[in-house]
Amino acid sequence: MDELAFECASLDLVLLPHVLEFNEHPHQILREVERVLRPEGHLLISGFNPRSLWGARRALGAKTGYPWRGNFIALPRLKDWLALLGFEVVAGRFACYAPPLTSPGWLERLHFMEPAGDRWWAVCGGVYFLQAIKRVPGMRLIKPQWNEGLVGKLLPAAPKLNREVSQRTEPGHR
Repeated sequence: MDELAFECASLDLVLLPHVLEFNEHPHQILREVERVLRPEGHLLISGFNPRSLWGARRALGAKTGYPWRGNFIALPRLKDWLALLGFEVVAGRFACYAPPLTSPGWLERLHFMEPAGDRWWAVCGGVYFLQAIKRVPGMRLIKPQWNEGLVGKLLPAAPKLNREVSQRTEPGHR
């Protein structure tokens, strides 16, 4: 994943579903994505939020098995990385507000947390989704292709037209 087998500026869309947390070099992955994306190309990232009940479970529990052995990346940090690479974050969303439990009874009791999460603790979802667009600064000058013969004919006539217009608008001339 550190080196993508695509040409530079050849892709319109790249999806990274929980890729950054499970790689030793997430910066390199993002640099490769920036390399292979076309200008105005889209990047979709999903990741586990360390500032959530899921992140607390990872910090306090054993770090074995999926997803606990991953290196959860905080959203502000990820946004900084993307900004440094020239990406503009255009949308984001959180999900999985209930604690990471396996007991069906507890999941049923805490079911209210999912619909209330967006309203009451919006940035504390266990999973985030981020959409970014690769922005490329600069511009390309488009010069008109003038017909030199036509320009030469029109320019000498311009002062003549201006004199006629000014003579008509002066008071006393009708």
